[in-house]
Order: sequence, then C-alpha cells, then structure tokens
Amino acid sequence: MTIPQDSRTCIDLHCHSTASDGALSPEALVARAVEQGVSHLALTDHDTIAGLEVARSAASGSGLSLINGVELSCVWRSHTIHVVGLDFDERDPAFLAALERQNENRWQRARMIADRLSRLNVDQLLERATKVAGGDVPGRPHFAEVLVEDGVVPKVAHAFKRYLGTGKPGDVKACWPELPEVVQWIVAAGGIAVLAHPRKYRLTATRLRALTADFGRAGGQGIEVSVSGQSSGDLGFVAELARREKLWASQGSDFHFPGAPWCELGRIMKMPEGLEPVWHHFRQPIEA
Repeated sequence: MTIPQDSRTCIDLHCHSTASDGALSPEALVARAVEQGVSHLALTDHDTIAGLEVARSAASGSGLSLINGVELSCVWRSHTIHVVGLDFDERDPAFLAALERQNENRWQRARMIADRLSRLNVDQLLERATKVAGGDVPGRPHFAEVLVEDGVVPKVAHAFKRYLGTGKPGDVKACWPELPEVVQWIVAAGGIAVLAHPRKYRLTATRLRALTADFGRAGGQGIEVSVSGQSSGDLGFVAELARREKLWASQGSDFHFPGAPWCELGRIMKMPEGLEPVWHHFRQPIEA
C-alpha cells in the first residue's frame, strides 16, 4: 500500500530517468513530480549523474527543490547491493572518476549481454538497445524492448522469462566494487550514503541485520525505511533496523515508469515515528 505524503512537503529521494533505466526524460520526470505534488526530489539514476543538470534546469521556477542523487551498485558477500548517494558535491573530481569506472562496468556488462544473446540473430542488438536507452548504457529492459520489436518475444515480460531474467543467458553480473568502497566515494564527496530498498535483496532477517551492521561500520549514514510497494510489516522491520544501527531514515518511490500505481512519484507509506529523517542532515536541511 502507498499513500500520498503531506501536500505541503512531499519528499521523494529515489527515482530514475532515461539517464539510466527510467522511462521518462529528466525534464518529463520533474514535470510529473510537480504534478504529483512532490516538493523535494532526488534523481537517483544508476551509476550516473548525467541527468542532474537537465533536471535542475527543468526544476528551476517550478517550486520543486532538486537534491543531488545517484544509486550506486556494489557487492556485499557476493550479493549485488545498491547504495543511494544524496546531497553530494557533483563536481568532486574523485567522485566523478569513480562514476566513470562504474559507467565502464555497465558498458562491459551490456556488451556481454549482447554477446550472450547473439544466437537470437537480432541485427545490431547492442546498438539498438543503446538507442532505446537514449544513447546511454543499455540495461536488460532496453534489450527486452528490442527483442519485442523484432518479434523474438511478444512482451517484455516474456523476454525476461526466457532470456534476461535470473539464471537466463542475458543475466550478466557486473564486476562491481565492494560496499565499503562505494560508501566512501559518497561520504568523501560530502554526501550521505543510504542503503537502498533493503527488503528487495531477498535476504533473510539475519543476513539483512548483518548487511545493515556492515553498512554502518563502513560509514553508511542512512537506510531507506519507506519505499513504494512494501508491506507494513517490512516497513516496521526496516524501521527497527534503522533504530538498531542508529541510521537516519530515508524514503523514496523508486519510480521508473508511469502506469504503476504501486510505484508512483510521491506516493510513499508514512514514516514510522521516532526515526531521524535523513533530510534533516542535508547541507540545506528540509524542515518537515
């Protein structure tokens, strides 16, 4: 269940544009956020900040405050984990160099996906998937769209079921850096490192507690407590993790595309009481 936040201050700190695997351009994403009543938005594309400047221009004069954001991939005990970086200095040279390395990891993965699907004899698969991605690094959803376009499968869901889902030929794991390294990239750039959507990793409660503890020891400061589409039980469990590890609480829709009512900009379950909001610790704190 998701509920709209307070109409005066609606904070969404996790969403995606066409700069990574979202369906809307940064400009269109900002426009939709304004329509949905979002007052503060962090654009957190995967391993890139390519959409930030355009989004900031689109937000100018709209009444929406844009916060620097990114979602970085890393590895923890052989699991791929995502860390959201918030309110960092987007001009920090070391941080920009780290993003370049992440970008090359993504291109290497895209080339491997195209190579593994070469037996399908789809002409210019990588090039066409890149075009679908707006010229940026294509992910599995972009490859799926090309397979649908060529009639290999009838729908995107079928592409994942047969070729791109977990354990299928196109399920390629990238060589991501370790969790502590990624956390330090964000912190060193003056930002706040937030453990993204902890219940989506399908870890047992014991392993999730271990992940959260390791994240805190690595210098992580926050955890996404309220995320679109999660159950009230998951909300309570993650809130308890935040209290246990003394992590600041964040929230976000993880919006990727329109038409999914369970995952819409600004529609997030109310944060439990007694947690310290991450936005109180921004360089320009949000009082909400």
